[in-house]
Amino acid sequence: MDGELLITNVHPGGGAATSILVRGGRIAAMGSGLPIGPAVLDGGGRIAIPGLVEAHAHLDKTLLGMPWYRNEVGPRLIDKIDNERAAKRRLGIDAGRQSARQVVQSIGFGTTHTRTHVDVDTDCGIASIEGVMATRAAYADVMDLQIVAFPQSGLLVRPGTLDLMDRAMALGCEVVGGLDPCAIDRDPKGHLDAVFALAQKYGSGVDIHLHEPGEMGAFSMELIIERTRALGMGGHVVISHAFCLGVPDPTAVDRLVASLAEARIAVMTTGSPSRPVPAVLKLRAAGVVVGSGSDGIRDTWGPYGNADMLERAMFIGMRNNLRRDDEVEQALDICTHGGAAMMGLSDYGLALGKPADLVLLPGQSLTDAVVSRPRDRIVIKRGAVVAHDGTATVAAP
Repeated sequence: MDGELLITNVHPGGGAATSILVRGGRIAAMGSGLPIGPAVLDGGGRIAIPGLVEAHAHLDKTLLGMPWYRNEVGPRLIDKIDNERAAKRRLGIDAGRQSARQVVQSIGFGTTHTRTHVDVDTDCGIASIEGVMATRAAYADVMDLQIVAFPQSGLLVRPGTLDLMDRAMALGCEVVGGLDPCAIDRDPKGHLDAVFALAQKYGSGVDIHLHEPGEMGAFSMELIIERTRALGMGGHVVISHAFCLGVPDPTAVDRLVASLAEARIAVMTTGSPSRPVPAVLKLRAAGVVVGSGSDGIRDTWGPYGNADMLERAMFIGMRNNLRRDDEVEQALDICTHGGAAMMGLSDYGLALGKPADLVLLPGQSLTDAVVSRPRDRIVIKRGAVVAHDGTATVAAP
C-alpha cells in the first residue's frame, strides 16, 4: 500500500512499548520519536506479532454460510473421501464462493498468508482450482494465497488424475500435493515418482498428506526423504500430518526426525486430538521446520474449526502438553514463523524492511494472547488495516 502509517503504543513480540512506522506497505522504522505522518493508529498497548500463517487449509471444501450438514459418514479415510466427492455435486459446493468465505473469516482472525490444498480429481477436474484461483485474485490485497494441486481421491487409482494435476500446475498452482502413497494409491514408488516428476517439471515444491500410521507411514516417509535428497529438493518438501512420528517408539522416531532434519523436510501438524501426532518440541530441537493449519473446517469431514490460528496454537500446546510460557510461545511461533518457513516466505516477519503484515493483540504476554484468544484484534496487511474486532474490511459472497 502507498503512503505512511504510524502505529503507536504497541509491544512487538510482547516486549517494550514502541512505535512502528510503515511506509509503502513495509516496516520503515521502529522506536520512539518517529515522525508523525498523515495517518496514525493507536495500538492501545496491544502486542504486535507478524501475521498469522495458515499453512494447511482446504478452502474449497468448507460449508461456511451453507445450510447445516448432518454428518453420518463412516469411520475410514476412504469413506470420507468418497462421501465428499458425492456431496460436492449434491450440495452444490462452489469452490470459488466457499473459499472466499473462509478467506474473509481467516482475515478477521489475523491470518495474512494461507496455503490451501485444492482437490483435483476426475469428477471435478480442475474446476475447484479455477474457483480458488478466482478467490486468490479477488482478495490479493488482503491475503497471500498459495495453492497446492491435491489428488484427494488418489493419483494413480483414478486414471486421468495425473493429467489433470499437470493441467492444474500449468494453470498456476505453486505446489504439487500427494496423499498416502501406500494406503490410497497402493503404489508408493509410482505415486512418489509422479509427484516429484511434476515438481521437477514446474520447479515447484511438494506437500504430501501422510496419514499412514506406524511402519507403513515410516516406510512412505523414508521414500519421500530418499527422493528429496536425490533431487536436491531440501527446503521445498513438506510432509503434512506425519502421524507415524507419533508412535511410542523413540528409537524409530528419533531416526526419522534426524533424517527429516538432514534432508530439510518440513512437517505440518494440526495437533489432532484423535490421532498420534509428531512431538513439536522434539522436531524443532532437531532443526525440523514445523508449521500448522486448520486443515478442513466446517465441511463434510467434520463440523469443527473456525480458522483461528491463535486457537490452533492453543490446540498444539494442549496436544503437546506445553505449559511453560516459553513452550506456549513456541506453539505460536509454529503458527507464524514456522508456517512462513514451511511456505517458503522469505519476505516475512516483524522487522525492518519486511512487509507490514501484522496482528495487534490485547494481552499481558504472548501466552496470555494464545490462551485468551481476544476477539479485539487489529489486522494489518501491507500497511493497511484489513480487520478490526474480528471483522474483515472486505465482504464475503
